[in-house]
Amino acid sequence: MRPILERQRVFNGEGWFGKMMSGTVEKDNSVAQKTDSALVEAAAAGDADSFTELCRRYYPSMVAIAHSILGDRHLAEDAAQQTFAKAAVNLPGLRQNNRFAAWLAAICRNAARDMARKVADVPDCEAFARLTRRGGDDDAVEAVREALGKLSAPAREVIFLRFYDGMPYEQISDVLGISEQAINGRLRRAKKQIAAYLQRKGFREG
Repeated sequence: MRPILERQRVFNGEGWFGKMMSGTVEKDNSVAQKTDSALVEAAAAGDADSFTELCRRYYPSMVAIAHSILGDRHLAEDAAQQTFAKAAVNLPGLRQNNRFAAWLAAICRNAARDMARKVADVPDCEAFARLTRRGGDDDAVEAVREALGKLSAPAREVIFLRFYDGMPYEQISDVLGISEQAINGRLRRAKKQIAAYLQRKGFREG
């Protein structure tokens, strides 16, 4: 039971997430050099510092995944925190340490979907919209939001990870458990769908 208590220490009065969001968590370089597999093994044995490093590495990605489902940044942050709280308890059940990222993403999707049952919203794409809009065109922002809302969940997820979180293909592959080729295909199809929708709405490239 003690290893679980040590991992949960990250979420109690120490306020780890609040400190991380404010930039006041000090990075332990010795722990930061470890691979995910090594960190998972140590965290499962009760090393809170290793679990903290896993949180640091994957928190932004989990927020992006949850955001793609919930359409609300604050709810997405709540879902990400729930994800790590659940992971802290269930980590010993992970049989393949090198699958931690994909395992965590699955927990995050479930947490976000549970929230989404209570909050039915079209996904907000303000972050991605900022990459595509010109000037302060609110109509363009709304059109991109609508276009993203019409994508399949897997396509929207990879869009958020790539353009919202700025994650490289290799890391997206680890988190989603799919090949880089598959990621490229999803992105290409998603961008075509978005472009087609925008053209139908009267927005043209140029």
